[in-house]
Amino acid sequence: MEENKKISLLELALNAQEDYENDIVLAKKNGKLSELRGMVSENDKIVFLTMSSKEGMESYRRSMTLMMLKAFDDVVGNKNINHIHVEHSVSKGLYCTYEGNVRLDETLLDKIENRMRELSEGKIDIEKKSVGLEYAISQFRKHGMIEKEKLFRYRRASVVNLYSINGFEDYYYGYMVPNTSYLKYFKLYMYDEGFVIQMPTKENPRVVPPFEPQYKVSKAMTETSRWASGFGIFGVADINDKIVNGTITDIILGQEAMFEKNIAELAKEIASDKEKKFIMIAGPSSSGKTTFARRLSIQLMAQGLHPHSLSVDNYFVEREQTPLDEDGNKDYECIEALDLKLFNEDMNKLLANQEIELPEYNFISGKKEYKGHKLKMEEDDILVIEGIHCLNERLSESIPKNRKYKVYLSALTTLNMDEHNRIPTTDARMLRRMIRDQRTRGISAQDTIGRWMSVRRGEEKYIFPYQEQADKVFNSILVYELSVLKPYVEPLLYSVPRESEEFVEAKKILKFLDYVLGINSEMIPNNSLIREFIGGSVFDC
Repeated sequence: MEENKKISLLELALNAQEDYENDIVLAKKNGKLSELRGMVSENDKIVFLTMSSKEGMESYRRSMTLMMLKAFDDVVGNKNINHIHVEHSVSKGLYCTYEGNVRLDETLLDKIENRMRELSEGKIDIEKKSVGLEYAISQFRKHGMIEKEKLFRYRRASVVNLYSINGFEDYYYGYMVPNTSYLKYFKLYMYDEGFVIQMPTKENPRVVPPFEPQYKVSKAMTETSRWASGFGIFGVADINDKIVNGTITDIILGQEAMFEKNIAELAKEIASDKEKKFIMIAGPSSSGKTTFARRLSIQLMAQGLHPHSLSVDNYFVEREQTPLDEDGNKDYECIEALDLKLFNEDMNKLLANQEIELPEYNFISGKKEYKGHKLKMEEDDILVIEGIHCLNERLSESIPKNRKYKVYLSALTTLNMDEHNRIPTTDARMLRRMIRDQRTRGISAQDTIGRWMSVRRGEEKYIFPYQEQADKVFNSILVYELSVLKPYVEPLLYSVPRESEEFVEAKKILKFLDYVLGINSEMIPNNSLIREFIGGSVFDC
């Protein structure tokens, strides 16, 4: 290159593509995330990102959403569409709802999918342009994007970047792929009251996985959504409105009351079956399992039972016996890291009304210790067991199924930014963990972000495959919690060094938090599940 000569970033990516197994969709330019548009110079440091990266796959899914909406607009017509909402993830795709003058059925969905493939084959540029805030709001109103229109009332900047495909414009909280030819891998399915757009994963970016319905998880999310919508809460803007007009306290207390009611009903259901002796609770990181287990135990006491808590972590094998992963490191998350034989022997002794001494695992020495904690199960005793493998039948394979009640707990996000921009469940949980890590362990936000992908890999392997095997799926999300978490997490995110790999993720979260109004945590009850993360819990967690 001649000195200061400029070259198209997209052209560079196309020239480099043969060296990459998967499609290049984004780049890092001098350490900052960048779309494949614009020019670069010889002095710029460029790192390409493919669909096998987190950021790359997120851009693919955002862009696919825009193309899907464009296809609906082409096939159905804007005047016939009341709304299309991207609700939440299901299987490996996005569950969406549609309401309009044209009935959604297999025939219409086939037409939408065919139009999407035409758009993909057309290699149409996904254009980006900066417009004034008022123009953007008028476009949202024109296309019936009411939540987006309301949310932009809380936008500070007066200029907005809109994306468009052949004139169909929308706003997204993140970067997009260059054109529709990148959007090759997808499949549409009718599901529940709407449809699912199934897409690849970053682990296998060229393959659309089979659609696997998740009825129990979807039901839990739908119940939360319906409760919120009953109070006019559909997106972040509606929570902001409640804060502004002074009614957020009613929402906080109302959801806490609903949460307690649901736990009480669960306890009543468990207590009604005298055969049940083991409540097995599993869920991904930062789901609030500790607080949930304590509150469930209290409700079980109200039903006349005597609950005892047990952590499966106390049944780790001796450290030298821990299996190794593919990299030769000790794998503490695999089920073989637990002493399955001892766990099953102890549980069966309890069923036989024998007294046992419970182990306590010493994480410093890596050995089980016995300190005189003995237990014998009487008629009204019940064991509340918590551990990541509690839904896996291998953990308790010798215990009769009629003696167990399995609960899957997760923070299943139902409150989205707007109609088309969802807040991933994993992001909501990471914010919880970030605050707790710093508060209780002195771990920085940078370290939490850096470790999060490893945490997610363990969840994908050991927790999520078993979630539909639960007797009950319980959603621990609180619709107002982003407003509570914001004052705690923003300073932590700003502490992430700009030159670090983790800054891209920190910047993304800070960007969407700009739209969220914070609230004082003093109004949060001391038994609230969110107290497990921000502190001040009556359960001392």
